[in-house]
Amino acid sequence: MLFNSAVFLVFFAGFLLLYYLVRHSLAARNALIVVASYAFYGWWDWRFLSLLWISSLVDYAVGRALEPPRPDRHRRAWLALSLIVNLGLLGFFKYYGFFVDSFIALLDRLGLDAEPRLLRVVLPVGISFYTFQSLSYALDVYRRQLTPTRNLVSFLAYVSFFPQLVAGPIERARHLLPQFERTLTLTRTQLVTGVWLILWGMFKKVVLADNLAPLVELVYGQPAHAAPLVALGTIAFAFQIYCDFSGYSDIARGLASVLGFELRLNFNLPYLATNLREFWRRWHISLSTWLRDYLYVSLGGNRHGPSRTRLNLLLTMLLGGLWHGAAWNFVLWGLWHGIGLLVHRWWSERPRATPLPQPEPHPAPGRQEPTPPQPPNPLARQLLAWSLTMLVVGYGWLLFRAQSWADILTLTSALAQWSVPPWFASYALNLAAFTLPLILMQSWQATTKDLLAPLTLPAWTRALLQGCLLTAIVLFWRKDSTPFIYFQF
Repeated sequence: MLFNSAVFLVFFAGFLLLYYLVRHSLAARNALIVVASYAFYGWWDWRFLSLLWISSLVDYAVGRALEPPRPDRHRRAWLALSLIVNLGLLGFFKYYGFFVDSFIALLDRLGLDAEPRLLRVVLPVGISFYTFQSLSYALDVYRRQLTPTRNLVSFLAYVSFFPQLVAGPIERARHLLPQFERTLTLTRTQLVTGVWLILWGMFKKVVLADNLAPLVELVYGQPAHAAPLVALGTIAFAFQIYCDFSGYSDIARGLASVLGFELRLNFNLPYLATNLREFWRRWHISLSTWLRDYLYVSLGGNRHGPSRTRLNLLLTMLLGGLWHGAAWNFVLWGLWHGIGLLVHRWWSERPRATPLPQPEPHPAPGRQEPTPPQPPNPLARQLLAWSLTMLVVGYGWLLFRAQSWADILTLTSALAQWSVPPWFASYALNLAAFTLPLILMQSWQATTKDLLAPLTLPAWTRALLQGCLLTAIVLFWRKDSTPFIYFQF
């Protein structure tokens, strides 16, 4: 069930009616959320509900088993059960075909014929998101950072909460689970904020991302182009994936806010970052912090010397790339960002020489004293840092979007060629038209340092802005609702 579909509008309207009737009863509210969330997820394929149940029930049981004082070896065994079940389900359904196909390709290169009978596995939508969310609960309880819940219904609601079930944000039990264990008071601020986030997120998806998609496909569908078009196509994809994914996150946060819940911020103006480390603090925040806290720290973090730190960082980004999809281009994308982060770390930690104090010069009579060197312009340095960061991020998006090694090589070699097709100006104009609204909005948000800056407008101005967004959404709404990009992950 897609947010940008008529079916979801009917589903959510019916759910809201029931929700406001039972919202003061904690047990009834949570039970309704669980039933609605399972209906929402089962709309794609009800059989995959079993995977959601398995992850939820295993981690609930592991949390309860870790609660009493137990020997460390018993606690490690229970945690191992959670890891095996969650990562086993994720590995089988997401990576089985990838590794088998890669192994067959390797045998073919070695001149060995291999024709095994393959089991074609369908990827359950959102499995990467809810397995990480459920697993983080078991890890937090194991680390004694969280007291396990005894309420099974509230835990099922935490894992399956439909606004963020299939594409995040990846929530932590420490933040979201307590909200299911207390009565929530819905405020006018939450309603106003929720409506704005839903409209803005839907606008980014339906109006911007879905209309940038044909521009991206025009370049990446036939990658034999020269540098100007590859550059514009990559810029189009950078905006498309951002509007698509952050649009989903905004809608999810808006839906939760309308219900009285608060979800984590997942994007914070990432294309304003001036280095890769800052970019990953702004992009897909719930995943980057999950990888930091549960993978990077578990590998040893920066506690075992510089060499081990660099290795841990590189492994974290490699696995983060693989998390995005079972394909080598995602592994290469993770490796590219890992190397970029290592370079940034080296550059920021390099020793800086302190100039020795020089004696005051005494110019000869009649000679002009030389002008001392001026420090570099901070604005120019920021602009240079931003430009270099966006070049690295941009080439990363080329790796991310390319469909094969051949496409990567073709697109990369095209960056050294220069030719402009006759329709280049039209392409650039369409790209500008569907990126300008986002640029203007985010410039406003950055200037005010407020992601909810539109809510500071007078009521009539805000209503006019929301009316314009709603009109654009209705005009551009497609009958064949386009899935969100991150549903495939």
